[in-house]
Amino acid sequence: MGECGAPGDVNSNVLVSRSTGDAQLDRAVWQWLSWDQNQKTKEQIESLLQNGKHSELRDRLCCRLTFGTAGLRSAMGAGFCYINDLTVIQSTQGIYKYLERCFSDFKQRGFVVGYDTRGQVTSNCSSKKLAKLTAAVLLAKDVPVYFFSTYVPTPFVPYAVQQLKAVAGVMITASHNRKEDNGYKVYWENGAQITSPHDKEIIKCIEECVEPWNGSWNENLVDTSPLRQDPLKKICDSYMEDLKKICYHRDLNVQTNLKFVHTSFHGVGHDYVQLAFKAFGFQPPIPVPEQRDPDPDFSTVKCPNPEEGESVLELSLRLAEKENAKVVVATDPDADRLAVAEQQENGCWKVFTGNELAALFGWWMFSRWKENCSEDADVKNVYMLATTVSSKILRAIALKEGFHFEETLPGFKWIGSRVKDLLDHRKEVLFAFEESIGFMCGTSVLDKDGVSAAVVIAEMATYLDGKNLTLAQKLIEIYETYGYHISKTSYFLCYDPPTIKRIFERLRNFDGPQSYPSFCGIYNILHVRDITTGYDSSQPNKKSVLPVSKSSQMITFTFQNGCVATLRTSGTEPKIKYYAEMCALPEQSDRTVLEEELQKLIGALIENFLEPDKNGLIWRSA
Repeated sequence: MGECGAPGDVNSNVLVSRSTGDAQLDRAVWQWLSWDQNQKTKEQIESLLQNGKHSELRDRLCCRLTFGTAGLRSAMGAGFCYINDLTVIQSTQGIYKYLERCFSDFKQRGFVVGYDTRGQVTSNCSSKKLAKLTAAVLLAKDVPVYFFSTYVPTPFVPYAVQQLKAVAGVMITASHNRKEDNGYKVYWENGAQITSPHDKEIIKCIEECVEPWNGSWNENLVDTSPLRQDPLKKICDSYMEDLKKICYHRDLNVQTNLKFVHTSFHGVGHDYVQLAFKAFGFQPPIPVPEQRDPDPDFSTVKCPNPEEGESVLELSLRLAEKENAKVVVATDPDADRLAVAEQQENGCWKVFTGNELAALFGWWMFSRWKENCSEDADVKNVYMLATTVSSKILRAIALKEGFHFEETLPGFKWIGSRVKDLLDHRKEVLFAFEESIGFMCGTSVLDKDGVSAAVVIAEMATYLDGKNLTLAQKLIEIYETYGYHISKTSYFLCYDPPTIKRIFERLRNFDGPQSYPSFCGIYNILHVRDITTGYDSSQPNKKSVLPVSKSSQMITFTFQNGCVATLRTSGTEPKIKYYAEMCALPEQSDRTVLEEELQKLIGALIENFLEPDKNGLIWRSA
């Protein structure tokens, strides 16, 4: 695409009196006004034009959405770089063009479309409407579409793609992002999110067909076309049946006196988590009434991200105390991620980090495999995976127990693709995770799944309760067996891309041109890996084993004291994230000392490498 709008002529009656004085911007404005049939977003552009807001028009119309770690994601509103009716139609036309090229049987196998419950009145934009337009583009081209008749968890789309043998699928969701956002997540025929080169090729195809085709705006096609099928019952029944493959103690679940509280964070999770608990033999978890039903305004939380911890779990914890429930499970709005809190003996609540939950899941999935595997099963055929910014605890468990552990780039799209490769080579994958509370238990879904994770943690808590152990006590046992892995993850907000680039370029030229830092304050750096450039000082050829990812910034430092720290930009939000972990050997069991050392190192990392005051970074609010 050119700098503004899109290539090609515009069939518009350009009003010279409303020209911006910039030919490219004029073209983009008239393309928008010619093509957009959503009155609300059309009026937003017209208003900016009438009020002479040329700078904002340029921001909205002179760049296009690109694929990040979770597909296309942006604020809802008018403009080619926002999520709206027109950009979703354009994206789907590009996908149609690409899939038609890749699959000769596209029109036999079909395409899956799902959606969450997000919406924005000011743009007349909702996930369901965007999903209907996605379906319309394909139905108008005679492609069979499996369109869910109601909102579903994100994991249902990749699951459906595999079960129905569709060529691909789209989920309209912005997951745990702020309420203003929405997104467009694309899954390939293997049930994993798309990775390169598919994402780049789809973007090229989008740019080649930006003008809406006949039929693309006909959202009623999902109600009238014989090519539309509703997969809801078949997929939900099949998913719940497959879930039973990772249920190991149904007898205990049926009998337990433990009670669980579940919050769905105003999203899609309630009905599906209830069904999952039923599939495992549990009584239904107690829902948080104020957060049970979908609400696009997320009116009871400051942000709809359960990863933010106790501050956003307030209603759940108070309800749990009232109901004498010891464990709270929280699914994010599209139910692909899970937060867990457990009441401790002193009455306080422990909200587990993603890395702590991964230690528990890793122990659980391996110990259940060991207990249930056949006599001739080979532990060397077993795998677990994590993203490279996540805890190394699975690596420690793997080294001691004899199975394989692998790392991928950040983003579950990399995990899903790698898991599919391993399964195709007849390997057994038990568990995979990313530190931002994304977990994959088993391989029925090749993406993170908060519904299955919620019921697995409930079974784990039930099993441990029978042995007079809590989740928190078991976590300590795991660390004492395999070595403490103390981690801290946080972020700074930065709304200025040049500042972000400057911070990372300074690290690449720290002690001179193309010279990375050898110290961070008093801490000696052993190795540096830069995924953006492909450099890795620990490798003989100085080249990173993980694929290069030039579109994002990411540098990892390995310190002499056993700490590993990564600085990276977010793929979906204006953040610089930091991840730091002390990886201790089993004999180093003084947690307090390790925590103090980690805290000091993080302080040095922030002060020396990020320089928040100098760079105007906004600290994460407590």
